[in-house]
Amino acid sequence: MNRLLMIACIALTLMLGSCTKLDEKYNADLTFNPSASAGGNPNVAGLLTSVYNSMQGTFQAQEGVWALWEMTTDELIGPTRGGDWDDNGAWRVLYSHRFDADHIRVREVYTNLLSTVFIATDLLRYNPSPQQAAQARFIRAMANFMVLDGYDQVPYREPGESTINPAKLRKGVEALDYIISEINASLPNLPDAPINLANKDAARVLLMKCYLNKGAYKSRTAPTFDAADMAQVITLADQIINSGRYSYSVNYFDNFAPKNNTIGKENIWTQENVGGTQSGNIRSRYHSTTHYNMQPSGWNGFSTLSDFYNKFEASDRRRGVAYPTGSTTFTNPGNRVNIGFLVGQQFDMTNNTPLKDRTGAPLSYTPAVSIIEKGANLEVTGIRAYKTAIDYPNDGNGNWDNDYVYFRLGDVLLMKAEAMLRTSNAAGALVIVNNLRINRGATALGSLTLDNLIDERGRELYLESWRRQDLIRFGKFLLPRQEKGQSDPKYLLFPIPNGQLAANPNLTQNPGY
Repeated sequence: MNRLLMIACIALTLMLGSCTKLDEKYNADLTFNPSASAGGNPNVAGLLTSVYNSMQGTFQAQEGVWALWEMTTDELIGPTRGGDWDDNGAWRVLYSHRFDADHIRVREVYTNLLSTVFIATDLLRYNPSPQQAAQARFIRAMANFMVLDGYDQVPYREPGESTINPAKLRKGVEALDYIISEINASLPNLPDAPINLANKDAARVLLMKCYLNKGAYKSRTAPTFDAADMAQVITLADQIINSGRYSYSVNYFDNFAPKNNTIGKENIWTQENVGGTQSGNIRSRYHSTTHYNMQPSGWNGFSTLSDFYNKFEASDRRRGVAYPTGSTTFTNPGNRVNIGFLVGQQFDMTNNTPLKDRTGAPLSYTPAVSIIEKGANLEVTGIRAYKTAIDYPNDGNGNWDNDYVYFRLGDVLLMKAEAMLRTSNAAGALVIVNNLRINRGATALGSLTLDNLIDERGRELYLESWRRQDLIRFGKFLLPRQEKGQSDPKYLLFPIPNGQLAANPNLTQNPGY
C-alpha cells in the first residue's frame, strides 16, 4: 500500500475522526515506510509530489469540484437521458438545488479536499526545505479555501497532533483570515516559476479571490465589498500584470490544449498532466458531454443551457472555433467547430460526413434541453460544451497531455475590473473588460455594470469551476433559470455530510439542512 493511499484514508481519522472509502485514484510512487510515519526521514520531495497529486482527481474529474461548482449553476445541466446518466438522480438534484447531506458528490468532494489538507499538513513534520514547506502550505490553503467557499466549516489539526480529540474548526471570516495568513507566509518562499508548481503569482491570485469574496463569507445572502479589500485585489493584480510573464495566447483555447504548458501564455498555475502516462481524468471534460458516435467516443451526458450560450456574440471566439487537431487521422477537413460550444449538426472529423445518433437520426444538437429527457431525441438535446482540446495521440489510454488550469490571466483582469467597478472606477474597469473582449473577437461594451460584468466572467471562465462562487458574490445564484425555480437560501452552502457530523462533534449542520 503506497504512502499516499495510506495517508488519504488516515486523513479522515485525523481531520474528522473517521475513515471512509475514497474513490479518487492518486498517482504516487512512494512505498509506505513505518519508520517514516513514526518520525523517520521520508522522501520529502516524494511527499510533496503526493500533495500535488492529491488535487488531481478532485479538481479535474467530472465528479469532483467541477460537479459542485458548475452543475449547480446556469452553465451546466446533467439531464437524465432515458436510461443514461440517472445515477440515482445525483446530477438532477445538483442542478435543481435539491441536494442534501447524503449526496455522494457533496460528501466525496468535502472528504477529498480535506484529504489534501491532511497530506499537506503531514508533510510539514518531516523537516522540509523552506520552498517545499511553502508549496505544501499554499496547496493546503487552496484546499481550505475551496472547503470554506463550499461548506463554510474547515476542520484542522496541527502537524503531528494527536487524533484522540476531534479536529478543531474554523468558520467563515476566521477561516478566511487564517487562509490569508498562510498564503502570505508562504509567498516569499514560493518559486517564481514554473507554472506547474505552486508559485508566487498563484499565491497572489488566491489572495485576490480571498479579498474579493470576503464580503460573501461574512454574509452570503447580502455580500458587501470593503474598499480596502478591493484595493488589495487591484494591487495584487497589478503585481501579476506588470510582471511581464503573461500575455494573451494566440488562440483562446491554447490555454487548455495539449502542450498548453508552452502555448498557454495566459496560464499562471497549472497541474501537470503527462500524455500517455499520468493525468487526473481531464479527458472527462470532453467525454462527459459529447455523443457516443463522435471521435473520440463520448458518454452523451452534460449540456449547456441555451440562455447561457446566448450571452455570446457570434464573433466571440470563446464560443467555439475549428481548433487544430494535431492528428494525421482526425484532420477536420470541413473546418468544423470542434471546441467550445457544439450546436447543430455534428460531422466526422476524418471525412466531414454528417454523424448520426444511435437511432440513425442526424446527430444535431438542439438548444432545448430538459432535466429528464425521453423519446427519440434524448441523444441530441442540449448544446454541448468543452474547452479542453482533445489529445488525439493519447486518447486511447485516457491520459491526456493537457495540463489542468487553476489560475490564468483572464481571471486576474476581470477580478481587477470588478474591484475597480465596486469602488466607483467604472471607466477604468470598462477599459480592461473591452481590451479582453476585443482580443476574444467580441465587440466593445458601451458601459460596464455588475450585470454585464458577471456575464463577461461567464464568457471568459465558463466550465473552469468558478461560476458558483461568482454567482453567489453577484447575488444571482438562487435566481430561477431554465429547468430550475427560485432556490432556498440554504443552498448558498453545501451541507456538511452526515457521516462527518457523526464523527466530529465540533461540526454543526449548516442552516436549513
